[in-house]
Amino acid sequence: MEMTPIARIYNDFPTKFGLPRQSGMSEHLQSRIVMEPPYRNSDAFRGIEDFTYLWLLWEFEPMGKREWSPTVRPPKLGGNKRMGVFATRSPNRPNPIGLTRVKMTGIEQTSEGPVLRVSGADLMSGTAILDIKPYLPFADSVPDAASGGYGPEGQTLYEVEIPPHVAALFGEEQLRTLREVLAYDPRPGYQNEENREYGFAYGGYDIRFIVKADTVIVTDAV
Repeated sequence: MEMTPIARIYNDFPTKFGLPRQSGMSEHLQSRIVMEPPYRNSDAFRGIEDFTYLWLLWEFEPMGKREWSPTVRPPKLGGNKRMGVFATRSPNRPNPIGLTRVKMTGIEQTSEGPVLRVSGADLMSGTAILDIKPYLPFADSVPDAASGGYGPEGQTLYEVEIPPHVAALFGEEQLRTLREVLAYDPRPGYQNEENREYGFAYGGYDIRFIVKADTVIVTDAV
């Protein structure tokens, strides 16, 4: 079975490191979904304004020639605990397909056809979108479902300190997104050295930060 991307998503995260780990973890992260030429037909979006949230089916970036493994080591669990691949959201799976819920904030007609504006995605800029479907709360939401330790009870929120000279580089929504991403500590679970400087690309800058106790401290943006 062959699948053809229908669109690509664009935002302030050109690389994987620093990305929100799940959709909705940074509700202020703004993205644009630009359709591929064969699908730039306004009729395909008729009625989409009636939905608040959408599902995106998308393609993980190519994993090279890495063979599929029945177990994986989720980085957030420290990189040592093995879990079944179907009990995780690891990209190393038989078919590299991801599922993300996003909030639709608008649709605009451009020279590139209809462009969807969404927030809360966990996709790297340039990711191929395979399909778009409406989110239906009565069918898709199960508030009391078990989350296997990946829900809010398994997350630690950090304090975030951003110096004024870095904050001044970004707009209000961009700065809120940066705070949200840092509050969840973007480091893999097996990298937890205090005072070691880390960095990730965001909004055209290399964000440098360290972690001390329960605080993520931005040191610079270059």
